[in-house]
Amino acid sequence: METPDGPWAWWVLVAAMLTHGLTLGFPSSIGVFYTDLQNSFRASNTEISWFPSIVMAVLHAGGPLCSIMVEKLGCRVTVMVGGLLCGIGMVSSSFSQTTIHLYLSAGVIGGLGLCFCFQAAVTVLGYYFVKRRTLANALASTGASIGMALWPIASQHLLEAMGWRGSFMIFGGVLLNCCVCGAMMRPVKALPVAPSKDGTLSTANGVASSLEEGERGKGLQRYMAFDLLLQHRRYQIYTIGVTWMVLGFVLPLFYLVPHATSKGIEESTAALLLSLIGFINIFARPVSGLVSQNRIFSGKLIYLFSGAVIVNGLSNLVCAAFSSFSAFIIYCALYGISMSVIGSLIFQVLMDIVGMKRFPGAFGLFTILASVTILMGPPLAGLLVDITGQYNLVFYFSCIAVTSSGMFMCLASYILDKKERRTEIKINNSNANPITTEHQNIIYRPATKQEDFVI
Repeated sequence: METPDGPWAWWVLVAAMLTHGLTLGFPSSIGVFYTDLQNSFRASNTEISWFPSIVMAVLHAGGPLCSIMVEKLGCRVTVMVGGLLCGIGMVSSSFSQTTIHLYLSAGVIGGLGLCFCFQAAVTVLGYYFVKRRTLANALASTGASIGMALWPIASQHLLEAMGWRGSFMIFGGVLLNCCVCGAMMRPVKALPVAPSKDGTLSTANGVASSLEEGERGKGLQRYMAFDLLLQHRRYQIYTIGVTWMVLGFVLPLFYLVPHATSKGIEESTAALLLSLIGFINIFARPVSGLVSQNRIFSGKLIYLFSGAVIVNGLSNLVCAAFSSFSAFIIYCALYGISMSVIGSLIFQVLMDIVGMKRFPGAFGLFTILASVTILMGPPLAGLLVDITGQYNLVFYFSCIAVTSSGMFMCLASYILDKKERRTEIKINNSNANPITTEHQNIIYRPATKQEDFVI
């Protein structure tokens, strides 16, 4: 078995990067096929919007099932099974005659395969990297950026040469390469665990766990950490914020191409806008990962993340209010840079909040809650377009949802930090003065309070 932070860890990182590029690149290119799918099935915007919605929702909702697979079979087998499901789902979808068949094949089967590949690849990095985990997550997410840059270009060329059916069949073969990436993810040795000063558990090189092994819960709680959602304030804030954010965050990836073409921009040029976002991510994600490791952001990654979310939401105003090609370029730059920070930090912030031992269960519940709003977002946007005939309203909607979620996470985290600082001051003062019965209840809180779960 391999050891964390060893030489093989970097090969696992390469495999994770390729997996991210393959699994997250395809959903970002669905907008290229939007009009052709609509014409082929003679469907409304709402009906076609269900396709990317189901793909993204299943990709996230399969988190608990993926956690079970990882625990029972390991990350290697989980990624390989996911690659096989991706291939089967995409090839079978190329024969779809109805939208229902498309939903089931590429949406459910393919989406579940994407989930297994992506989430297991995220989890394995947490075990392989400790000292450089933030950098590893940022570099792995760069793979998604490369995929976002190349998939739309490849999709446009394949669409012109083979149509959407031939393209989906080719995609099935391409996604089978996830099996090769999974084969590189050898099992990793567990790190030794030692008690910390505050009674929680931490690994020998500093990765904390919020609860003892025996207290982590059994059954469903192990894969969906409801106890954290009920008692861990920071997890509550982060989960609610991200769940609300994704309601509008993914919409530009699906509607940017049809919106640009409705403004008179050629479809091939519009597809390049998606690639531009991907190319910006290639360079911006590693930079954001390196910047986030600066001591200035130690313990404050949530504020950097929230700021990026706010900028991302506000960038949609540029796309909604202006229709020139230069405005679209500016929008892609703003959206791409802020998206890079979000993508490089979203899982790192979660790991920092709950610790690595609770990460699989926290990740499972986190993703399944996010899948609900992801499932709702595109159909609601499609219905809005069907009613009004205006794509720019989708970007206004995205602006409101994303910006408000960023403001919520930032303000709620600030209030919680301020409250904890006041509590810490009281405890420090109590060390210098005798504790009276009157103040005992202020200083000592029951073990069920959120603060006792904070890493």
